[in-house]
Amino acid sequence: MKNFIEIGKTEDEQAQQIKKWLKENGPQIIAGIVLGLGGIWGLGAYKAHEYQQTIEARALYLNSNTAALEELNTNHSDSGYLPQATLMQAKIAAKDKNYKLALQHLSPLMNGDNSLIAKVATIRTASILLELGSFSEAIATLDNTTAGEFDGLYSQLKGDIYVANNNIDEAKKYYRLALSQISKDSELQSLINIKLADLN
Repeated sequence: MKNFIEIGKTEDEQAQQIKKWLKENGPQIIAGIVLGLGGIWGLGAYKAHEYQQTIEARALYLNSNTAALEELNTNHSDSGYLPQATLMQAKIAAKDKNYKLALQHLSPLMNGDNSLIAKVATIRTASILLELGSFSEAIATLDNTTAGEFDGLYSQLKGDIYVANNNIDEAKKYYRLALSQISKDSELQSLINIKLADLN
């Protein structure tokens, strides 16, 4: 764009210069305003759409039923609520002793992007396998993932699996390991100590 006004001109010359400048640059200014307003409106519409999608996904998650899970999977698969709802459905299925369905829900979560949910799904999968008497598979499930902050829970569950499989020495080993991994002020310390005492 050219300079708006040249200093040192008379008022009439400046007025003519303004008119000329507006004639030359007016379409660019109008286009810029239109584009700017369009961008603002578009961003606002996008944010409103995203917010509405989040609200819908949350409502489906809170429903905690099979139909809601299917709709979440179909229409909100990138929502953070989908893995949480899947965990909830797995829990419900396990409570109803429908272990096959529970394992179907948990399986994809163990390798999902959310590491926290993957670890919870791993613990729940190993617990179901323990319930089913699949001891080797339960241990392998826990061994196939890095526990991180869940070290103590993994070790305690391994202890439970070894007890159920009547391998007392391994059970004691993992209970002691769990005690060293779990915070000293955790209530789990007392529970694990009781389990250890029962084995002596």
